Amino acid sequence: MASMSFTESAQDMRDELVRLRHSLHRDPEVGLKLPRTQEKVLAALDGLPLEITLGKALTSVTAVLRGGRPGPAVLLRGDMDALPVTERNDLPYASRIEGRMHACGHDLHTAMLAGAAHLLSARREELAGDVIFMFQPGEEGYEGARHMIAEGVLEAAGGRPVAAYGIHVVSVLPLGAFSSRPGPMMAAADVFAVTVKGHGGHGSSPHTARDPIQAGCEMVTAIQTMVTRTFDVFDPVVVTVGSFHGGSADNVIPDEARFEATVRTFSADHRALVKRRLVEVVEGVAAAHGVRAEASFGMGYPVTVNDPAETAFAHATVDSLFGPGRYLAAPRPITASEDFSYVLREVPGAFLMLGACPPGRDPATAPYNHSPDAVFDDGALPDGAALYAALAHERLASADAGLGG
Repeated sequence: MASMSFTESAQDMRDELVRLRHSLHRDPEVGLKLPRTQEKVLAALDGLPLEITLGKALTSVTAVLRGGRPGPAVLLRGDMDALPVTERNDLPYASRIEGRMHACGHDLHTAMLAGAAHLLSARREELAGDVIFMFQPGEEGYEGARHMIAEGVLEAAGGRPVAAYGIHVVSVLPLGAFSSRPGPMMAAADVFAVTVKGHGGHGSSPHTARDPIQAGCEMVTAIQTMVTRTFDVFDPVVVTVGSFHGGSADNVIPDEARFEATVRTFSADHRALVKRRLVEVVEGVAAAHGVRAEASFGMGYPVTVNDPAETAFAHATVDSLFGPGRYLAAPRPITASEDFSYVLREVPGAFLMLGACPPGRDPATAPYNHSPDAVFDDGALPDGAALYAALAHERLASADAGLGG
């Protein structure tokens, strides 16, 4: 494949990729508005033959590279936002902002995608089509991909892309290992919130009140029983109550209590069923205790579903680029969620994990993504940039040869 030299070219860019990644890591931004990050991305792309569009509702960057020959488009995505986490690592490039950290590795994704833009720009005349580079804010709960789709990222090259690819670093895979799977790759993530309304009273005489805390605690337990007795373990449902609030003093029964849960599912049927059953359970427990339950179900990111053909293509590209043994077939989906799912609902594609565990650490015990102790090794940068470039280059070549798209 022509893409074989991408690895060498990416290694030649390593120092530039590291400098960009460290600059982003020192100066993390959260949410949909990332002005300093956007500025750094634009500086990294300066001088390349790209058609650049900036977001309106968010500080996104959409860059289109027109190939030397006509053909379809392929989309490559990298997310740019950090998390509201205080870093605990003693690194020379550690976050300088209290309460913000690139704890999920999006600084690497941004640098890798910028590297791919350089790699593909250098070989623009070979491309049988166009490449859309999607630099996205607001992945961490802000639905940045949905906003960019609404603003036209999928039509940026003129017609919808025939394929879309994303790469995400993880600390729990060996450095340089890639992993993915066809079908459901990551879970849908929704929020279930309940306010339990009772009648307050004195803690010494609970029989004169209607205790919302006691009823709420029973609801939490009943929810877990409902999940195990309703859903097949081979189409998993995970419900975790992460917030429970009620009361202000040890001897006062409050009027109300509130809890919130994250709900993870891997199929549309179970996503719909769990919504209905959660409401039934809390309302039933509430009725038994003589209180009321006001429940709401906030729909979040959908299931991230990899197209089987595009996943097989990505696997083959990894093997061609790096040799056999670097791709690990994921045995099961991941219960984390990802808003690249919005792109994959519209365009066939694949989402891959890239191991970034520092050498000398055990991936099985390394701090996971989102941890204040998470560390991602710079050695993943050239591999990620090379794979991004190769996926676009070879996918356009296959479409040009009439093999897909």
